[in-house]
Amino acid sequence: MPGGSSSLFSGFRVLGLYSNHIPHALRYHLKHREFYLVTSVGRSFHTFNVSRLGIVAVSNSMSDDISCLAADRMLVFAATGRTVCAFARNKEVVRHYHGHQQEVRLLLPLGDQLISADSGGDVIVWDVQDGDIYLRLNFDPNTFDVSAMMHPSTYLNKVLLGSSQGALQLWNIKTSKLLFTFPGWLAGVTALQQAPAVDVVGVGTATGRIIIHNIRLDETLMSFKQDWGPVSTLAFRTDGPPIVASGSPQGHIAFWDLERRQLVNQQRHAHRTAVAGATFLHGEPLLVTNGADNAIKVWIFDQEGGGARLLRCRQGHSAPPTTIRHHGNDGKNILSAGQDGTLQSFSTVHERFNKNLGHGSISKKKEKNKKKGLSYKELRLPAITAFASAVTRQADWDGIVACHRGRLSVTTWNYQRCTMGAHHLKPTGTKRDAIATAVDITSCGNFAVVGSSCGRVDVYNLQSGLHRGCYGDNEKAHSGVVRGVATDTLNQLTVTCGSDWLLKFWRFKTKKQEEELKLTAAPASMRLHRDSGMVAVALDDFTLVVVDMETRRVVRKFAGHHGNITDMTFSPDGRWLVTVAMDCTIRTWDLPSGCLVDCFLVATAPVGVSLSPTGDFLATAHVDSLGVFLWTNKSLCGPVGLRPLTADYQPAEEVLPGVTAEEAEQEATSEEVDEYQSAEQLGAELVTLSLLPESRWKSLLYLDNIKKRNKPLAPPAAPPTAPFFLPTVPGLTPRFELPPATNTQSKVLGWGSLAQRSEFTSALLSALQSGSFDQPLRLLKDCGPAALSVEFTCLTSEGGGDDSLLLAFIQMIDSMLASGRDFNLAHAYLALFLQLHLQTLSQDAVVMAALLRLSSRLEAGWADLQASFNQSLCLLSYMKSALL
Repeated sequence: MPGGSSSLFSGFRVLGLYSNHIPHALRYHLKHREFYLVTSVGRSFHTFNVSRLGIVAVSNSMSDDISCLAADRMLVFAATGRTVCAFARNKEVVRHYHGHQQEVRLLLPLGDQLISADSGGDVIVWDVQDGDIYLRLNFDPNTFDVSAMMHPSTYLNKVLLGSSQGALQLWNIKTSKLLFTFPGWLAGVTALQQAPAVDVVGVGTATGRIIIHNIRLDETLMSFKQDWGPVSTLAFRTDGPPIVASGSPQGHIAFWDLERRQLVNQQRHAHRTAVAGATFLHGEPLLVTNGADNAIKVWIFDQEGGGARLLRCRQGHSAPPTTIRHHGNDGKNILSAGQDGTLQSFSTVHERFNKNLGHGSISKKKEKNKKKGLSYKELRLPAITAFASAVTRQADWDGIVACHRGRLSVTTWNYQRCTMGAHHLKPTGTKRDAIATAVDITSCGNFAVVGSSCGRVDVYNLQSGLHRGCYGDNEKAHSGVVRGVATDTLNQLTVTCGSDWLLKFWRFKTKKQEEELKLTAAPASMRLHRDSGMVAVALDDFTLVVVDMETRRVVRKFAGHHGNITDMTFSPDGRWLVTVAMDCTIRTWDLPSGCLVDCFLVATAPVGVSLSPTGDFLATAHVDSLGVFLWTNKSLCGPVGLRPLTADYQPAEEVLPGVTAEEAEQEATSEEVDEYQSAEQLGAELVTLSLLPESRWKSLLYLDNIKKRNKPLAPPAAPPTAPFFLPTVPGLTPRFELPPATNTQSKVLGWGSLAQRSEFTSALLSALQSGSFDQPLRLLKDCGPAALSVEFTCLTSEGGGDDSLLLAFIQMIDSMLASGRDFNLAHAYLALFLQLHLQTLSQDAVVMAALLRLSSRLEAGWADLQASFNQSLCLLSYMKSALL
């Protein structure tokens, strides 16, 4: 049957993606006074601030991978296929440029115009604001294949084009005229860069030559030659020293002095792969580089002799990760081992907490390695195939143990120091072609258990690195390859499985076998949930079995995968088992019910999976993907209805986090579940409170105190200015004239003579005739405490009302108490009503009779509530004090 999307997991974000082979773009924000770095990561680009290399924005994804990037003061331009897009605020697409017939591979912003070149020989000049084509130039790729573009400084409306045949052309894009053709240097042009001096251009060629050329005089000033192959990028330093930097496909960077015309320094192995882009910050001794090794680096020139050192770095795996595991109990760090041989830690909180534990080395002693004459590549260990970690004693000694491809010795790593440890754990007396295949660390963090391809299972002390014994007779636990090892929480039992179809249980201390279990197929891998004692074993026939360590019997069998099961993980409570396989599915099995409860497809096959100890994130690693993908657990955010899935269930494909555009419309194929609507009143014998906040009804009796407290103090009044000539009374004795006394009659009229009926009082009179008080009650709920006081004051004749309004209000409160709804509002409104009008009500016999009937209803309602409260309190007191 057709299925829907995952009901348990939702894509969140991707970790460890920073850069690819596309050169970066650098822009300066004038208002922020800060440089920003834009790098491509596939179908989207990331924006970082250079000062901290913190990610600022992630763009919306495009339909295909980005082929080139460029940026000006306001926009970021990215090309994908034949289309060029302009992004505003580093995220949103604001304009599309259509007109190319081939893939766009070069972009150059120039004022209000954008120049783009494709692989078919078309160069188009666009109007950035309107998106119209201003000029189109056609070149024959066989004679002039455009490979580089730049705008010479102070050359108005001019652009310099370089070709893979070696020639250069200077064009005026306003008049569409070819101004000059440079014959070149018999080598293809790979890079063009403006020098700090006017008329001087740096040219990088495919043969490794760097030419400093004056395009005004057509004169070569100087040239250099690097021995590392073609020049992949050029950058001139602008803060004083005349230095030009050149990148190479091997990851090295050379620094050339233009005054002394010689090589002054070199940065070897700056990147693991080709240096895609290098840019000096204007007026600062900082160099920003990026490469296809998924790394962004900032170098500062503060060393003696003009050397550079690494200042900041953001780096992920340069080859796809193969094994991922959560490290620690807080679920904030994910250890990842990649095919590039590095072990890295990615933080789910912030990228500044990421750690790179580096690449394994055969020996950590540098002097000894130099004497042996070992090169950099010969010292590196192969990629990690399996590892285990523990945080119990990581502050005292190494807490990570890793197996390497094709090697028998197992390395230790220190997470806190971010380095490889001092021990190489290797058994003696084994075959030369044996390799380590499985590893585990005890919960106490003192011992490491290592399984090998020759059938041995050895125990080592992590503090000293000494061998502490092995399992089995004749130092052999299995007759085939050991596929998995695990120890329980109390270091009482050790579980191993091998290619001999056996699952064996050993006593940890005595190394004696207690029991073995015959499996239905050869096991591929094994995972233990220590808290529940459940062991999950993936078999080569694409099935899974779950074994209880206490009873040592198979308690669950799962079938459904159509490819090799690559990894699996348990939920923190041991209820779910999440498995991934080469059939591109991620399945969640419910152990208590023994059913498949969630399944979804991904575009590329997952090779690693890990569920955080807190259960909030599921991390996956995929084939040909450099990042670690996070999926949120929906069950922590709200109720999730997990239903057993049928055997013919066809899962729907889920998009990897951060891969496709937000604008892409996704068809909702999941079954619609009707939301439950709660009734206004669950039962006639119950009372229901209103949903209004307490501030709307709890302070009604204290309005006078609140007004008095909030009354503003009058500012001091300035004394009236005295007249310059004081008036006097005529006569022999001088006396000042007093101001005449004014008897002004108050013009303030009574409230009742001008008051008009409010919407509430009109609705109240209508409700008195119809018998339904819903409309006036709805109007009162919209009023605040002060407005309620005004409305209640207007009910009497002094406020513009009459006795019928008082009687109608009492009947409204009586209907509220009879229905049991808005119980708290009925009491609050009645209390304020009696506080304002008690003296007036006592003089009306009809109103007093209605109040007596209301009082009897109040007493009966409170009696029922009091009985329920007493019953609940009695039961609670008994449960707390009784010995059950």
